[in-house]
Formats: sequence, C-alpha cells, structure tokens
Amino acid sequence: MESSSNILYKGGQGEIVEKKSRFIANIFPVKTEEEALEKITAMRKKYYDARHNCFAYIIGENRETERCSDDGEPSGTAGRPMLDVLEGMGVHDVVAVVTRYFGGTLLGTGGLVRAYSAAMKEGLADCVLLSQKTGYRLQILTDYNDVGKLQYLSRTRQLHELSCEYADDVRMELLVPETEIDAVETEITEKTSGKAKLERAEKLQYGLRDGQVVLL
Repeated sequence: MESSSNILYKGGQGEIVEKKSRFIANIFPVKTEEEALEKITAMRKKYYDARHNCFAYIIGENRETERCSDDGEPSGTAGRPMLDVLEGMGVHDVVAVVTRYFGGTLLGTGGLVRAYSAAMKEGLADCVLLSQKTGYRLQILTDYNDVGKLQYLSRTRQLHELSCEYADDVRMELLVPETEIDAVETEITEKTSGKAKLERAEKLQYGLRDGQVVLL
C-alpha cells in the first residue's frame, strides 16, 4: 500500500455565528513553527479588536510539534478542540487561528467546544487538502517497438507520465509510487527483454488534484 498523509495545499477561511458571537477561522499551510507563530501574530494584529484569537498548529509529517491555545477562553474549550479537528483530518504542516467576536451571550463550555470545532470545519471546507505521497521519477530510454508496452503498463498500474520525448529513441519519464518502484522496474525489464535503460531519479513528495500531479 502506498504511504501517504494529508497536507494543506491551499489555505482557507470560514465563519459561523453562534448566539451573536462570530467565530472566524483562518487556516494556513506552514513549514516551520516560526512560520506558524508569524501567522498567529498577523491574525492577532488583523483582528486586534476581537475578544479571543485562539490557535492550533501541527508541524512535521510525524506531528513532531503540536501546540494550541485557548487565549482566555475556559481551559480546553477552544485550542484543544481545534487541534482535535486537525488531527481528525490527518493534516500536518498547518496552523489555524479562530477569532471570536463576543456577542454578549455566554455559550458554556460545551457550546464553546462545538462552536470552535464548527468554525474549524467551515475553514477546512474552504481549503484544498492533498493526499501527500512519496515516489520516484523513473527515466526510461527505449526504442519505438516497446513504447506501446510501456504505455499499457503505465495505464494498468495507474502511473503518471511526466514526459515523453520522441527522437532516435524514446525518452519517457514516469512517476512511480515508492512502494511499487522495484516491481515496476522488474516488469519493464521483462516486457522489453532488457532493452530499456532505466534510471531511478530522485525521491519526491507529490499529491494529486483533479487527477493531475502536484509536486510538493
């Protein structure tokens, strides 16, 4: 099975109103904790007149760094629920800030948890999430007689053709999932009776959006 995790390709914003309190979620992709803190600071400046600017972030593919803050809300009613939503989506390298403009009515602890969670879900609905995968560029040099075999192999294995150049020989580049690279190389060698020259290029991270490869 191909290894993958979710990554925030494009951030977004969402808003809900609960008993006249406005909850505005802003969600951003980040690579480091420093970037996350910069986004939090920027949101606090933007919404300087708000009662609360609560945040949560997850950094690292293995969630090496996780932080959250209730920013004055009762303990455990804002930051932790926000972090729970991010964890539930399996997303990392992300920071979320939910701003609350108090509407005059207390929501209680349960109401706050629901409101901050709902705002997060609205924000995430406006984001673009990609399943992050690991693979290799596989460069193939072959003759015209074997091109059809390679293209059929690519289709049946649902590989992505990055390029194909026709000259005296054919140069094809495929994106092959890490877990399939050995099997694909063996199959190409067998189908071309060893005539195709293969070069396994660098390992890379990628995602798919509307069926198109997005290099990360």
